[in-house]
Amino acid sequence: MTDQTNTTAREQDRVLIFDTTLRDGEQSPGATMTLEEKLEIASLLDEMGVDIIEAGFPIASDGDFEAVTQIAKAAPNTVICGLARANLRDIDRCWEAVRNANKPRIHTFIGTSPLHREFQVRMNKEDMLAKIHETVTHARNLCADVQWSPMDATRTEEDYLCQVVETAIKAGATTINIPDTVGYTAPRESADIIRMLLERVPGMDEVVIATHCHNDLGMATANSLAAVEAGARQIECTINGLGERAGNTALEEVVMAMRVRNDIMPYRTGIDTTKIMQASRMVATVSGFQVQYNKAIVGKNAFAHESGIHQDGMLKHAGTFEIMRPEDVGLTETTLTMGKHSGRAALRSKLSDLGYELGDNQLNDVFVRFKALADRKKEVYDDDLIALMTDQSTNSANDRIKVKFLRVICGTEAPQSADLTLTIDGTDHQVTATGDGPVDATFNAINQLFPHEARLALYQVHAVTEGTDAQATVSVRMEEAGKIVTGQSSDTDTVVSSAKAYVNALNKLLVRREKTAPDALSAE
Repeated sequence: MTDQTNTTAREQDRVLIFDTTLRDGEQSPGATMTLEEKLEIASLLDEMGVDIIEAGFPIASDGDFEAVTQIAKAAPNTVICGLARANLRDIDRCWEAVRNANKPRIHTFIGTSPLHREFQVRMNKEDMLAKIHETVTHARNLCADVQWSPMDATRTEEDYLCQVVETAIKAGATTINIPDTVGYTAPRESADIIRMLLERVPGMDEVVIATHCHNDLGMATANSLAAVEAGARQIECTINGLGERAGNTALEEVVMAMRVRNDIMPYRTGIDTTKIMQASRMVATVSGFQVQYNKAIVGKNAFAHESGIHQDGMLKHAGTFEIMRPEDVGLTETTLTMGKHSGRAALRSKLSDLGYELGDNQLNDVFVRFKALADRKKEVYDDDLIALMTDQSTNSANDRIKVKFLRVICGTEAPQSADLTLTIDGTDHQVTATGDGPVDATFNAINQLFPHEARLALYQVHAVTEGTDAQATVSVRMEEAGKIVTGQSSDTDTVVSSAKAYVNALNKLLVRREKTAPDALSAE
């Protein structure tokens, strides 16, 4: 690729958006994604104008390799990148996965801080410099576009950081990424590191400089934008800020910050911002990580106003309390009321307004579930439809476990009981179990039909809308041997929703079991 992309990136106002939702985002505990879900997200990222998609870590598992391979073939417009540690086997596997992309990239890295040198890679400075030269040279011999990262760069000694970066450039790296791996730095320091490298490292002005920030101290967006002001021209980020620990820089935040405050940050991206809400909801759905209400840009309350003063100002002029328009990020105001008499066309239009573009087969599936919901509710609100679209428990052909029938007996007299039928690998199994309440009885029944060692780490219920007929969205988090998965479901019956969320988590756990990480697996 790379001459064209690198030339573009060196333009003073053009910032490349590198999305790592499918790699760093999926490393969030519980955020397991299927191949089909990854392909769907990659297609939308490609469509919305993301410059580079980091599609995964090909050496991590056969599933990751297959996902990167398929995404490389399915996303024609963007650069498709795979991650590789600093060894030849990783790099070869990465190249095998991305080589069929229209624009392939190999991203290789090694931990350069004192802590990483001593405890993770166990390598002295001289040996590490040799390893960097060897692996970057090997990657460049395979692929014209090579990105290199000194993991934990912000805690690496300045002199040594200059050495490793210069070594990578001389070996052929075309993009140098400076990761704040543990979310340690602050905006002024983030900018100072970029300026220091530009001043001290020969050839630094000839490559694309990237920034990759984590949000452990809540400064990922600020640190990324500070790095851009200092000369970085690629931001690594994820939809909704998804990622390990406190997450990564949020794509929607940096993109909209540069758009809204272009007067003081005169930079541009190629992102179609009207697809931001669609991407946010899709990632929330497949990851099981719902967006907090007050999340910047994409949160439910981002464009809500309750204060009397704010409402008065909004009625007089929206600009009094809104610095961007809802439609700029893909929110469309509509007065279309949905109910049991609404047809497919109305449902498609409403879902489009909410940021969901459905094919005919998808629409048919959702329409059946919408009708079932509308029969139980007098009016279906926007939040009900969003819950319907984000319901992860809808039976998939790949799900080994499915809820077929559930009836519970509860009340003031114990014990409460659950009569449950699960379809497991195509065969129906039935049991009646008791417990301390209907949900506990239901979970006990599931455990009897499908024994496992996973621990229920979280059980959470919230009402989607107001009223006694409101849908309940249930989230469960389960942990088994260090693997964490999150399941979700929505239903007007809280116990049914609980059962489906629990089974959804078990199905994800079965997928997770198939992913075997390589020894000492680590990334930025």
